[in-house]
Amino acid sequence: MGIVVFTMKASVIEMFLVLLVTGIHSDKEMTRKIKRPKFTVPQINCDVKAGKIINPEFIVKCPAGCQDPKYHVYGTGVYASYSSVCGAAVHSGVLSNSGGKILVRKVAGQSGYKGSFSNGVQSLSLPRWRESFVVSENKPPKGVIYPSTLTYSSSKSPAARADLWSTTPYTSSRKSPSAKPGLQRQDSSSAAFQEPMGADVSLGEMDFWKPGSVLLDAGFVPKEELSTQSLEPVSQGDPNCKVDLSFVIDGSSSIGKRRFRIQKQFLADIAQALDVGPAGPLMGVVQYGDNPATQFNLKTHMNSRDLKTAIEKISQRGGLSNVGRAISFVTKTFFSKANGNRGGAPNVAVVLVDGWPTDKVEEASRLARESGINIFFITVEAAVENEKRHVVEPNFANKAVCRTNSFYSINVQNWFSLHKTVQPLVKRVCDMDRLACSKTCLNSADIGFVIDGSSSVGTSNFRTVLQFVANLSKEFEISETDTRIGAVQYTYEQRLEFGFDKYSTKPDILNAIKRVGYWSGGTSTGAAIHYALEQLFKKSKPNKRKLMILITDGRSYDDVRIPAMAAHQKVITYAIGVAWAAQDELEVIATHPARDHSFFVDEFDNLYKSVPRIIRNICAEFNAQPRN
Repeated sequence: MGIVVFTMKASVIEMFLVLLVTGIHSDKEMTRKIKRPKFTVPQINCDVKAGKIINPEFIVKCPAGCQDPKYHVYGTGVYASYSSVCGAAVHSGVLSNSGGKILVRKVAGQSGYKGSFSNGVQSLSLPRWRESFVVSENKPPKGVIYPSTLTYSSSKSPAARADLWSTTPYTSSRKSPSAKPGLQRQDSSSAAFQEPMGADVSLGEMDFWKPGSVLLDAGFVPKEELSTQSLEPVSQGDPNCKVDLSFVIDGSSSIGKRRFRIQKQFLADIAQALDVGPAGPLMGVVQYGDNPATQFNLKTHMNSRDLKTAIEKISQRGGLSNVGRAISFVTKTFFSKANGNRGGAPNVAVVLVDGWPTDKVEEASRLARESGINIFFITVEAAVENEKRHVVEPNFANKAVCRTNSFYSINVQNWFSLHKTVQPLVKRVCDMDRLACSKTCLNSADIGFVIDGSSSVGTSNFRTVLQFVANLSKEFEISETDTRIGAVQYTYEQRLEFGFDKYSTKPDILNAIKRVGYWSGGTSTGAAIHYALEQLFKKSKPNKRKLMILITDGRSYDDVRIPAMAAHQKVITYAIGVAWAAQDELEVIATHPARDHSFFVDEFDNLYKSVPRIIRNICAEFNAQPRN
């Protein structure tokens, strides 16, 4: 009996083992058959902001066309989470405007975000934001699995809001008996969680799950948090594009209502592309017809949003296309301190012309340039062959700008193509290195050299003096509208070597200096100063700074005091003494304070050492003066 029982137990155990092994084998087979689910990259739109996505790290696919200025981006390299994810990817160069996959990683908030123009996208500056993100190419680390669906911080779907609420680690201290699962909006009597009109309220941007936050009730957000976190941040402006900008728009009857609307849309697009603010570019508008008028000045609107609203309200003036009159108006009135001109910022005027002006622009533009204004011309639908006889001033655009290198002038075939010039123009007006017409210490003077050619100098030293004059001249921007150079040589007598209007390029000036012949004779410095005032500086342009740089190696045979006093009323005088020059006489000749305007070297071969200091003093004096 015992043997039978034992045999039955053994059979049961054997059967159990067989079933167990079969089950394990079956599980392995099923495991083999179950394929790992394929990762699907979630697609997002261009307008999705990083702050709306809760996931700390994710891969997404962006569509084409995210380069559009309407998709705001804040920062460079590291972006505020209020930025468009895809727009930031294009700006950083990780993505082209044709779209693609990117890897996004959330990082800590920054105390400041720097705006910049890159890859066709103008990012904006921002003082601070609580959360940031960086974008990189779609190359995830080995073994890291990213979600196929993203968790959004806000959705129109109540279910999504319920899911969101369930993920937050906070619980309400008291619940309404009628409260339903998920985030509830309070009724209209409470302002605690009402979205301001036009505001994009993002729960992710309001730090609901930030450690230390206090949640008072389901669906309740403190008023002060809502007001500071939900509204779109206002930029202080891009400090890399700190320009004072005037748009001079065509309101003449010939443009018509439809094209005038296109022109206004162009202005709005420019305002959108520029990061306008007190620390960056400021923009005003002048409209011309028969007579010009300021629509709004530099300090009227301090951000791009307000600018766009103001542009929309502009109405057409009508009348002739008196462009020259408009430029004169801008020169005399627009760039004033009362209108918001900041002095240190370059002044830029962009003139739009439909067809051609009905008055002359060359002289008005010259005066504007010499007042330190960078003139840009955008001409649309220029005159065709049979219309050219009506043009008052042929080739007016090239005559109006300071450089005929196509940097300052843009011709557009028709108004419907005007939008294509938005980004190129923004890039140009923000290119601080190439705004060559703006007044600086190096491009706004008429400089007259008064050179001692007396016998004590000698031929060899005279060539050294000429090299010194050339070295100084090289430092300046030389052209007909920038700095101009003239020279006088003196002994007992005086000779005009060349006047301000003789040469207008740097190579020509340097060659002219090299050709000056040594004269030899006595040293009548007083007479030379008087001669330079009469024969050289009397032909200087009214708006130019006038600098006289006198070089001598000895004491004058005549009195220098009276001529020097006359010179101080008309020009800024620098006195350079060499070897046997009298220090007291140099100080009389030099403009006050003498320590900044008189220089002495013990021998001719050391003249070159004083060049940097002279240039530095010229620029320091210029920068200390009020602008415009």
